[in-house]
Amino acid sequence: MLASIETKTHKNYGAGLLRFHQYCDERKIPETHRMPAPEFLLASFISSWAGKVTTSTAQNWLAGIHFWHTLHGAQWNGHSTLKSATSGLAKLVPASSKRPRRPPVTLEHMHALLRNLDLMNTFDVSVFAVATVAFWSCCRLGELVIDSVNSFNPSWHVTRSAPLHCCTTSTSIPFIILSIPWSKTTHGDGDNITISHIDDPSSPVATINHHLAANMSVPENAPFFAFETASGGWSPMCRSWLVNRCNEIWTITGLPTLSGHCFRIGGADLHQTNSATELLLRGTPPDIVAMQGRWKSRAFLDYWRKIDSILPMFISSSLSDSHLALIQSSMDTFSCRYK
Repeated sequence: MLASIETKTHKNYGAGLLRFHQYCDERKIPETHRMPAPEFLLASFISSWAGKVTTSTAQNWLAGIHFWHTLHGAQWNGHSTLKSATSGLAKLVPASSKRPRRPPVTLEHMHALLRNLDLMNTFDVSVFAVATVAFWSCCRLGELVIDSVNSFNPSWHVTRSAPLHCCTTSTSIPFIILSIPWSKTTHGDGDNITISHIDDPSSPVATINHHLAANMSVPENAPFFAFETASGGWSPMCRSWLVNRCNEIWTITGLPTLSGHCFRIGGADLHQTNSATELLLRGTPPDIVAMQGRWKSRAFLDYWRKIDSILPMFISSSLSDSHLALIQSSMDTFSCRYK
């Protein structure tokens, strides 16, 4: 079970366990009463952090304590009382802990990359391929690239030898299915990323094919988005290199710099990306957008319940009132279905 947890998640879980045991030590609660922990103890622990930490931090801590119980086969008693305590904590998050909403990755950002990256350079070719797949396929960057040169693990990270199916629809639209070994929601069961051709210069099908051709000497056991180096070897694409290169381009073109999370709708603070918005504006049904991003219906709704505040960011004169009304209607129908 421990092997199924990412390094970052493992650290978050460890932090929660540490805080919980410190809380119990201060109150002289014996270890025999800490697992299985009664609900009132869990609720009082979380309540003690009201006004001090964010809701996401508290939830990560509780997830760690829950995992600790599961690992040892102990009953988990986190039910209605704990949920009430966590909900109350959310209302008392300190202002200093609240992050300002980041601007989204937009189609303008993608076109800036296309115009300014050197697509004869193997590194830039890989950067653009990752960016387009993350954007149009609504991916988490962790599904595509690694955190550091030495963190590559073929059990978690997709390799060049991964199943890659190039297909065509009955209407002659090309698409690619890339099988990944691990995802945040399926863990070791893996998942499939559908990479569809888009009628746009940043279409990910073209960038994937260009990446594979430009970096054809990269070995099969290397990360999928690894690139050839000037010395004749190869190097994996790391998250920080990707984000820094994109931000370098966006800075010189006058666009706001962004984090890797902004390619996809994600995070408790509603980081809205233009990928899902762009698909909706192109008339893609919400069910299909949710499927593309591999969101559960409820989670997708949580991110899009403020659709009225998102759409104006992307409205142009080319979109008629009837078209926008149709988009709003489709989202309303989706919402009613999954309430």
